[in-house]
Amino acid sequence: MLPRPSHLFILFSYLALSAVPFVPLMLGKPMEQPWQLLGVECVAWVTVWALFKRPAYFHWLLVPAFLALPTEIYLFVFYGQGISTHHLGILAETSPQEAMEFLGRKVWSMLAVMVGVAVWWVLSFRAARQTRGLDWTGGSRWLALFALAMLAAAAAWGYEFGIDAAPERTAASTAANSASASMSASADDSASESASSHAAVAGAHMLHLPGPALPYWARLPVDPGQFIESWPFGLGARGYDFYKERRYLSELDERSASFEFGARQVDGGQQPEIVVMVLGESSRYDRWSLNGYKRETNPLLGKESNLVPLSDVITSVSATRLSVPVIISRKPATQSLKDGFSEKSFLTAYKEAGFKTWWLSNQISFGQYDTPVSVFAKEADVIQFLNLGGFTNHSNYDDVLFEPLKRALADPSPKKLIVLHSLGSHWNYSQRHPKEFDKWQPSLFGIDKPVYTDLKIKPQLNNSYDNSILYTDWFLAQVIADLKGTGQLASMLYVADHGQTLYDGSCRLAFHGHNTDYEFHVPAFMWFSDQYLEHYPSKVGALLRNRKAKLATENIFHTMLDVANIRYPDDKPSWSFLNKDFQVHKRVVDSYGWTNYDNAKFKGDCREVIDKGKPQSQDK
Repeated sequence: MLPRPSHLFILFSYLALSAVPFVPLMLGKPMEQPWQLLGVECVAWVTVWALFKRPAYFHWLLVPAFLALPTEIYLFVFYGQGISTHHLGILAETSPQEAMEFLGRKVWSMLAVMVGVAVWWVLSFRAARQTRGLDWTGGSRWLALFALAMLAAAAAWGYEFGIDAAPERTAASTAANSASASMSASADDSASESASSHAAVAGAHMLHLPGPALPYWARLPVDPGQFIESWPFGLGARGYDFYKERRYLSELDERSASFEFGARQVDGGQQPEIVVMVLGESSRYDRWSLNGYKRETNPLLGKESNLVPLSDVITSVSATRLSVPVIISRKPATQSLKDGFSEKSFLTAYKEAGFKTWWLSNQISFGQYDTPVSVFAKEADVIQFLNLGGFTNHSNYDDVLFEPLKRALADPSPKKLIVLHSLGSHWNYSQRHPKEFDKWQPSLFGIDKPVYTDLKIKPQLNNSYDNSILYTDWFLAQVIADLKGTGQLASMLYVADHGQTLYDGSCRLAFHGHNTDYEFHVPAFMWFSDQYLEHYPSKVGALLRNRKAKLATENIFHTMLDVANIRYPDDKPSWSFLNKDFQVHKRVVDSYGWTNYDNAKFKGDCREVIDKGKPQSQDK
């Protein structure tokens, strides 16, 4: 007997929802473990159908999937990834007005699709209510429930007590897996290290009960970790992840909730003033022609007369989530490996001094590597996260920050602090700039997922990196032009969070996390308007005197307050390189302990930083 049209409509609807994660395949793009994902979705559907028996009883669970469908497909088509915790954070933080400004004309097509999807859900729900032909009854349902219970028990056992390694694992495969892991472990901040499928899995031991590990043959046939990527029910797991991140963010925020600097601007008056802080990403000092690089990577910044490069700035840690808190707060470098901080950032000090503050970011807002930065961002009066693609995928270029910057500059508030957090030169380098900046060839431009561990692409990788610096030069020059256009007292301080190692010479390392000087020595500069020079001549004089001084990102917080002559009871003028009383302080970097950077040697072509004495021990 042929199925009824209503049955086909319901089954087609569920199949269409389940096919959403496979959109990349339809677009001709590769997917990791598609069969695992398909297996997880099959198990999820069997579980829901067996538990609820009738589609009409579980169709309400699909409302989030239907509503999220247009957004998910939009992100897949334009950014190569689906909805993540970060995207949920953007939705939670973005007002309807900001969303319409960002989407522009696309908003109407998106709304039309949303209406169509809503109608689709209503029609499929009506069909599910009116039919009983898809009810799951009889012995097969109870058999399925029993099998699911066994799978759940095996999963719980493996989670608590671990899973044995495969018996056929050889020493050769162990060596191969170890070599592969060492090559890829530091691809970027957001890369996760996954164990080989043949490695033993450690148990959580949350119940503290004795028990043997689950035999390898009894492990689940599918990876439960794929559930979060599945549709439609995986959205629930993403929502739970978002909830956990919000709680974590709230816990971090509570540590400094009652903190105050008692800050005030000295001799500020009512004169309009604009201070801009640009946080760079993965930018390397010696790849800037402003700092002597042979390639002209800074053709525009090199022409700015009121721009002062800082030649000797080091960051203590080569990871964004650890380095940025040291830059924007008084968090000591030696505490950078610890989560949270009991104080707030310079954003709060500026607010206390009468400034309106903005945090405009092309990075992401939530996640293991991003929430520690977001806790400081939330201090701002205006917060916008504009990155829809993440780090390692296609994403917005940094020029997405221009429009919100222009709106901030046009704001009637006389005193403004604007923080721009750029994506800079984060891997994949060739996806950080448009085609017109693909100057040095051959490059990785147009290659979706290059194999970064392949030394054969060293020339392309380096060319693409230089092209990303060229784009950063253009981006920063446009920001300066906007500041000049205000005709006001204005200044801008730029500093990168960390650098990159790029298969230098015979060095076989790339990216960051390798304890190399290429990652610790970062580019930084300050630009000021003619009005700033006229108003603060002594600060500019100190800047020129200290442009070659031994500086660290620990100096940035104190300098940022000194930029606008902001003082507070226990401030440290001697830590600001704009101050006549500036003094050099000990600089340490995270290299086999806290290594004294100025008492270190640089080993080999990787320029690994090795303390000549004994490094200071670390608390994590």
